[in-house]
Amino acid sequence: MRKYLGLVMYVTGGLLLSFAGGRYALGMIRADQAREAWDGAAAREAVVLARSVALHHGHREPVVDGAPVARLIIPSIDLDDIVLEGVDGDDLNAGPGHFPGSAFPGEPGNAIISAHRDRHFNHLDALSVGDTIVTESGALRDTWVVVSTRVIQKDDPALFATKTPTLTLTTCWPIRYLGPAPDRLIVTAKPRGERAEARRQVAIRKAAIRSETGTN
Repeated sequence: MRKYLGLVMYVTGGLLLSFAGGRYALGMIRADQAREAWDGAAAREAVVLARSVALHHGHREPVVDGAPVARLIIPSIDLDDIVLEGVDGDDLNAGPGHFPGSAFPGEPGNAIISAHRDRHFNHLDALSVGDTIVTESGALRDTWVVVSTRVIQKDDPALFATKTPTLTLTTCWPIRYLGPAPDRLIVTAKPRGERAEARRQVAIRKAAIRSETGTN
């Protein structure tokens, strides 16, 4: 009986590993295809067109789910990935996903990008306030500065609309943990031109912490 149970567990484990490996391989293939598409003109032109329609008519034509819409570069964690439209399982298996309806990076509003904690955002927790992020979206290339990192519980509100350009990166928390990860890590960044204001806000927060703890 023990031998039978051991064989069943062995076969089941092998099947699960094969399934996970297959999904990973498919994700890699889709990621390569997305980068090739982004390097061409068509994908960028689609983003420019969507922006233009939103600017002149007050609404944006929907971008096809799974289409490449941006490039995300985070030098401090050696990340350089193409962002796909949508945040379902297949999209996030291939790369970070742009939350439909949110702003594109560089537009007024909150551009929200999500990715799996065990794939493309597996080192997102290494980001610190002051780190830089670069995005390419359509014809725009923007440099951002991280202004906050926080972990919130699963039922807490996480994503908010903004009037000014904002970049929000999010993934499940805790990262690199074998088990449920119901909470969320939220990284917020502002355009580099707002670095002075970001530093001022950081200084204010540090001063508040020192005041609360009684440290100098």
